[in-house]
Amino acid sequence: MTEIKNDKDHLDDYCEECGCEDESVSQNLLMFGYKICASCKISKTIFPI
Repeated sequence: MTEIKNDKDHLDDYCEECGCEDESVSQNLLMFGYKICASCKISKTIFPI
């Protein structure tokens, strides 16, 4: 059985779309399942292509 660590080291705050570091990346990962920052989330919502 594997041990689950409760540290935040595996949740880096780098956006998969633009590569910037932002604390909203880990929040969006937990809420929506995507590692994107708030600005990329807004741009994906407005322009979903």
